[in-house]
Amino acid sequence: MCGLAGFLSSLTASAIGDPADIAARMGAALRHRGPDEEGVWSDPAAGIALAHRRLAILDLTVAGRQPMLSASGRYVVAFNGEIYNHNALRAELEKDGVAPTWRGHSDTESLLAAIEAWGVEGALKRSVGMFALALWDRTERALYLARDRLGEKPLYYGRSGRSFLFGSQLAALAAFPGWQPQIDRDSLTLYLRHNYIPAPRTIYQGISKLRPGTFAILKNALSDPQHVAYWSPERTTSQPEGDLPATLREAADRLEQLMRDAIGGQMIADVPLGAFLSGGIDSSTVVALMQAQAAVPVKTFSIGFRESGYDEAPYARAVAKHLGTDHTELYVTPSEARDVIPLLPAIYDEPFADSSQIPTYLVSRLARRDVTVALSGDGADELFGGYTRYHLGRRVWERLSTAPRPVRTAFSKVILGVRPETWGAVFAPATPLLPKRFRHANLGHKLHRLAEVVGAPDFQALYRMLVSHWTAPESVVLHGHEPPSAFSGGASSPTAVRDALHWMMDCDLVTYLPDDILVKVDRAAMAVSLETRAPFLDHRVVEFASRLPLAFKVHGGTSKRILREVLYRYVPRHLLDRPKMGFGVPIDSWLRGPLRAWAEDLLDESRLKREGYFDPRPIREKWSEHLSGARNWQYLLWDVLIFQGWLESNSRGTVTPDCAMAQA
Repeated sequence: MCGLAGFLSSLTASAIGDPADIAARMGAALRHRGPDEEGVWSDPAAGIALAHRRLAILDLTVAGRQPMLSASGRYVVAFNGEIYNHNALRAELEKDGVAPTWRGHSDTESLLAAIEAWGVEGALKRSVGMFALALWDRTERALYLARDRLGEKPLYYGRSGRSFLFGSQLAALAAFPGWQPQIDRDSLTLYLRHNYIPAPRTIYQGISKLRPGTFAILKNALSDPQHVAYWSPERTTSQPEGDLPATLREAADRLEQLMRDAIGGQMIADVPLGAFLSGGIDSSTVVALMQAQAAVPVKTFSIGFRESGYDEAPYARAVAKHLGTDHTELYVTPSEARDVIPLLPAIYDEPFADSSQIPTYLVSRLARRDVTVALSGDGADELFGGYTRYHLGRRVWERLSTAPRPVRTAFSKVILGVRPETWGAVFAPATPLLPKRFRHANLGHKLHRLAEVVGAPDFQALYRMLVSHWTAPESVVLHGHEPPSAFSGGASSPTAVRDALHWMMDCDLVTYLPDDILVKVDRAAMAVSLETRAPFLDHRVVEFASRLPLAFKVHGGTSKRILREVLYRYVPRHLLDRPKMGFGVPIDSWLRGPLRAWAEDLLDESRLKREGYFDPRPIREKWSEHLSGARNWQYLLWDVLIFQGWLESNSRGTVTPDCAMAQA
């Protein structure tokens, strides 16, 4: 795991400065991603410069240094990530008689040799791994940017004047001379809806994220990149079923072997390695299959909270004891968790408001004390139907689809035409007469929410509501207009109820997974210079899971059915069969207590007016309702607070994580 940065400019060195020096400054902004070594390569005549920060994982010698030139000298690459099958690539190159004389045993050298033999697209398609890279072709004078299939590793790019910039994080781009980005208010509306900014957009105008499974080609600094998708989940699910197993047991056998292969490949490292363990289905499966292949106890890590409903540590402890891992747990005090909040703008250098970022950072920091690489269970929910909202969305749509759409639309318009407070007053006299299960607080607001759901024109719109924080972000962001996304015009809606669950999983696989889950883990872990690996996101596992019948994933009230079938071979059911817990912190009570003064300062009405990004009225209304206990608006308020904190930090200048501070 490393960091990369660079630029391609049409300006001369006399106009912008020494290219190597500029690239070095861009790379320095990513020191937390690669504290072990720095490297720069430049060609002033071509206007290209590459910088690399190294977290040494494979081949710790000088033979693994980057930027790295290919054996022929044609290509030079700055690479972030791991190619797990690089030894197999070497064997294939040697068999074909096109292998160079190897200088070391790094996967970067293997990748360069593969590119020389098979071209960029051919090498990417043969590679199994997680990565982002910048490759300069010295013969064709062309720049290639590429990202792994599922989006585990980040890559940003965009133009500043007559220069094209790229890097692992926005902080690297901000180190380029003359960087003057403008906040994109349309992206801000998407952020308020989802708590993250969907690719390819970023918080800045003109700066983009490269989409997963894609590489881009740039021939000069002023042209637009040409994008090529070398892999996509849609192509996978459209393939014929072929030799798919006929029974659940046969399918579980195949999945177990695929996961063992993926995990075996991801356990290769020249540094200490371990795993996150929450005690849930996903991480327990990864750890069980790791321990089954390990000669010594696997190092596992979990954190716990004393607050009721947030503590998974006892479950992790029980699984670890059964599997015989070398387990470390740490109980975090509320003050220790809250101390992370000031670090968030530096860790996530664009607004990002998934509050589980806090425990993710804490468990990463804990693991980094003993290991340099940690495996995780990320991706299983999207592949095997694990999220609660999948089952909720399908049940709701089954019921709604039986009612004529004109009737649903009319009901929705009537309810939404009256303010929630008015409905509350209308029903207040009858509340004592209703059965207890219908005596809801904030009845008017709940009625409005019901009307929004009932009025959904199609399943796509319904699911958009289920994954939304602010349901009308355009009314909050001043001069902001919400662009289309995968949830609103970017993808077709399922036509049949039976397709709804798969549609949700497929949608999350290309949106929520890369833009929320993987961003959260990558930035939190990289802030403490920890590499994370996700075996469920081996593309061979993803392709197999995507083609399985729905009944193998969800059956009755059981989710992740096939995954449980595998895990029960290693861990007893009674240690695992419990309701799913979120990996979070009690933001709701913190905002009413120890974080109240901090939040009040950021949400001050005069401050919001002065900054000019938000309409203060809806924000102040929700803040007042939250403080009174009338409503729990923690997620919506956290979105605004994180943006406000990010804005405050950036007004003082772009900041990057301090490795010494982050690892303390």
